[in-house]
Amino acid sequence: MPDKPMFKKLDFNKIKTYPIKDRKSKVSVNDFVDLKDWQPGDQIEKLFPKILRANDLKKIADEVVLSVKNNKPVIWGIGAHVIKCGLSPLIIDLMKRKLITALAMNGAGAIHDFEIAFHGETSEDVASEIKEGRFGMVEETGSMMNSALEKHFNEEANLGEIWGKEITKGDYKHKEFSLLVAGYEHSIPVTVHSAIGTDITHMHPSFDGSKMGQGTYNDFKLLTSIIASLEGGGCFFNIGSSVLLPELFLKGLSVARNLGYRAQGFTTVNMDMIQHYRPKENVISRPTQDGGRGYSITGHHEIMLPLLYQMILSRAK
Repeated sequence: MPDKPMFKKLDFNKIKTYPIKDRKSKVSVNDFVDLKDWQPGDQIEKLFPKILRANDLKKIADEVVLSVKNNKPVIWGIGAHVIKCGLSPLIIDLMKRKLITALAMNGAGAIHDFEIAFHGETSEDVASEIKEGRFGMVEETGSMMNSALEKHFNEEANLGEIWGKEITKGDYKHKEFSLLVAGYEHSIPVTVHSAIGTDITHMHPSFDGSKMGQGTYNDFKLLTSIIASLEGGGCFFNIGSSVLLPELFLKGLSVARNLGYRAQGFTTVNMDMIQHYRPKENVISRPTQDGGRGYSITGHHEIMLPLLYQMILSRAK
C-alpha cells in the first residue's frame, strides 16, 4: 500500500474575493498618455505618461525651476562622456539662463572641453593607440593645458577658472562650445576634479603635479562651499560619473555639515546608462536620508538630457 500523502490539496473554492472598486490600484487611465490634444510638433513631454520614471523626470524638472526661483543652487556634476555625446550646447544654454548655477566635472571632462575649444574634435581611439604606447601622447593637449596652468596659476585659483580664462582670452576657434568658457563668461562656478595619474595631461613632460594638486584642491573647497548652500533646497545632479563625483559630493557634504551647515532638504539626481553602487549610495540614498528626495534615471545621455532640457525650459518660461 502506498504511504498516505503528507499534504492535501487546498480547497480554492473557499478563497475570499472582493470588488475591484475596493482595491487600491497604482495605475489608472488618468495616468495614460493623452493624445486628445496632441499635434505633431507639440512638446514631447505631452507624450509622457504620469507613471514611473517619466513622472520622476517631470518632478526633477519642477525641482530645478523651484530651486532657481528660491535662489537655491542647481549643481550639475558631469562625467566626460556627457561632453563626448555632443551635449555641451544644451548645458551652456542652461548655464546662460541661470538654470544651472554650478558645474563640476572630472579631469577628462576638462580635457575634452579644451580639445573641442582649440581643435573642434576630441576622443581618441584608445584601443588602437594603446598598442604602440601612443594613447594620450598628443603634444598639443598636454602642452597647452599645462602651459595655461603655469601661466594663470596662483595659490587661490581653481582649475575651472584657470582653463576658462585661458580659452576665453585666447585664440580658440571653437570656444562657443566650451563649458569652461560659459562658466568664466557668465560668472558660474566650474570646478575640475582631477586625480593625479588619471588624465592624459599628467603624462606630458610639462606636467606640474604640485600646481595641479593645488588647483584641484581649490576646486574641491569651492564645490564644498556650493554644496553647503544646498541647505533648505536646491538640486545636485550626478550625470555619468560612477565613482569620482559621487565620492566628492559625499565628502563635500560631510565637510559642510561638519562646519555647521545643515545642508538638508535638497534633491539629488543620478542619470547614467546603468546604475552603479556609489551614485546610488553617495548621491541618492545617504545624503537624503534625513530629508529631501533622490531620483535615479537610467538611459543614454544623448536621449535623456535633451528630454530633460526641454522639460526644464517649458517650466522656466
